[in-house]
Amino acid sequence: MSGEIEIADAAALHCVLEPHDWAFDRLRGAEIDAHWAARRALVPSLYDGPVLLAHGVSRGENGTLGVKFFATRFSRFLAWRDFGFPGGGVHNCFSMPALRSSDGAFLLGEMGADHSAPGAIYFPAGTPDPSDLRDGIVDLEANLLRELEEETGIAAHEVRLSPEWTIVFAGPRVACMRIAQSSLSAAALEERVTAFIAAQSKPELAGVRMAARQADLAEPRMLHFIRRFLEPLLPT
Repeated sequence: MSGEIEIADAAALHCVLEPHDWAFDRLRGAEIDAHWAARRALVPSLYDGPVLLAHGVSRGENGTLGVKFFATRFSRFLAWRDFGFPGGGVHNCFSMPALRSSDGAFLLGEMGADHSAPGAIYFPAGTPDPSDLRDGIVDLEANLLRELEEETGIAAHEVRLSPEWTIVFAGPRVACMRIAQSSLSAAALEERVTAFIAAQSKPELAGVRMAARQADLAEPRMLHFIRRFLEPLLPT
C-alpha cells in the first residue's frame, strides 16, 4: 500500500488498553470468517490469537506519542488488512527494531512461507498482543525486544537502543521504530542470524537481507515505509 508517509521523532510512548466498538468486526463478521477460512486453507499454520490494534493515535506537545489500543483477533486484523483497511479511525500500530551493524548496515528479514505476508522484506516485527501488557500499559519496547530475539536470536543485552523513537506514519500503519545497535559487523551479523534461522524447526524468517547503501533499497519486496526510513541513514 503506497501513499503519504510522515516520519517524526518521539521522546516517549504512552500506550494504554481501552475498549473499542469496531464496526468492521461487528458488521462484517461472516465475511471475515469466510476470508479466514480461505487463508487457513492456504496456510494451515495461521493462528487466530489475540492481537492489539489502535483506535486512537495522538501526538502530545511534550514529544510523547499517545496510543489507545483495543483487543481483537488475528483473523479480524488479517481481513481488515487484506480488504484494504476499510473504515477509519483504526491503525495497525507496532514496534520495529532497526538492527544496525557496527559498520552501518541494517539487517532486514524476509518473511517465511507460513507468514501472513510471505516474501515481504522488513525489520523484525509483530502486532502487539496481550503478553505486552504491563498493568494496563502496552509496552512496545518489550514487544520490540521480544520480536528481535524471536526472529533473529539477538537478545536485548546484545544491542543498544537509540534513546528516541522514530515514528513512521504510513496510512493506517504506525511503525514505532528504534535503532538497535549491534557490536557485530554486517558480515558477522548476517552469519549469526542466518545460522539462527537454519537451526529453527519453524523459523519466522526465510532469510535476511543486508542494506548497506541506498542501492540495496531497490528490492521490490521491501515495504515502502521501510525504504523511506532507511533512505537518509544510508550512503549513496
